[in-house]
Amino acid sequence: MYHTWMRFFTPGPAHHRLGLVCLGVGLQYGALPTVGPRILDHHVAVVISTGGGWYATPDGRRTTVTAPALLWLTPGVPHHYAPDTATGWDEGFVDFAGPATASYTELGYIEPDRPVVPLSDATGPRGVIARMARAARRDNPLLEVETGAAVHELLVALRRARADLAPDGDLVLKALARDACLPLSVADHAARHGMSAAELRTAVRRGAGCSPKDYLLGIRLGRAKELLAATDLPVAAVARRVGYDDPAYFSRLFTRRVGTAPVRFRATQGRAVPGGWSNQVPDPDDPPRIPARQTAPDPHPDPHPETADRTARRVSP
Repeated sequence: MYHTWMRFFTPGPAHHRLGLVCLGVGLQYGALPTVGPRILDHHVAVVISTGGGWYATPDGRRTTVTAPALLWLTPGVPHHYAPDTATGWDEGFVDFAGPATASYTELGYIEPDRPVVPLSDATGPRGVIARMARAARRDNPLLEVETGAAVHELLVALRRARADLAPDGDLVLKALARDACLPLSVADHAARHGMSAAELRTAVRRGAGCSPKDYLLGIRLGRAKELLAATDLPVAAVARRVGYDDPAYFSRLFTRRVGTAPVRFRATQGRAVPGGWSNQVPDPDDPPRIPARQTAPDPHPDPHPETADRTARRVSP
């Protein structure tokens, strides 16, 4: 005996141009039947919350699946899997497609060569799938856009839940972020961590989906944008603050990667206000609030307020 709920969708061309579309979502539990061998033309993420089973590669080798775990079903790749016949498992699945899958694969969020991925906790991904299931009512006019946006969120949640990676980056990534604006080369950063440049590249690629150079550059340019938008520091001083001694090189690099020159960015994004700029992230649960405006005293008060009060009572309904 098993229990299944699923919905499938047919997004239009405009939805596909948003980057990702959800083609289906489902929730199942129990001793589910064997799936495959089969080949799909789209991606599927199968999130297993409890239970266990197996996954078979095209050459017949079986991998044990123990919850919490993720099964990646990728286009054109044969797959064959099933829960344990005695215990079954609890799964949520999402079918999706779109041009953004190529970028997510390049960044390491989708892993075609790693069909079985252990998770540290399935709560986050299953929460996203549950929201997609609630959005899947047939009378929802936002269905395709809402579920498509949730696929992006699901990929992030799955990346955070991977058992082999820290949710917010490992110690090497945290140290690189902390020291990103120091005038250090990639080789210098590697040496500070007792690693070779190749080892650092592997660690950063695995954790952040990019090269150390791009990782550091993204942090430096983000910091530069903040300084340009929120302070009146000269561009040369901004360059030095983010690790570049040559302001001309910084300006060329900024223009090439951002698409606009530093001066132009400041002219369009500047938001400096009296009181200065804070580098502290606000607490969303306790945001700063504008004090309630106090009414200025009436320069010509009514000398007989009791008369006005009696008049008000007479005209009130």
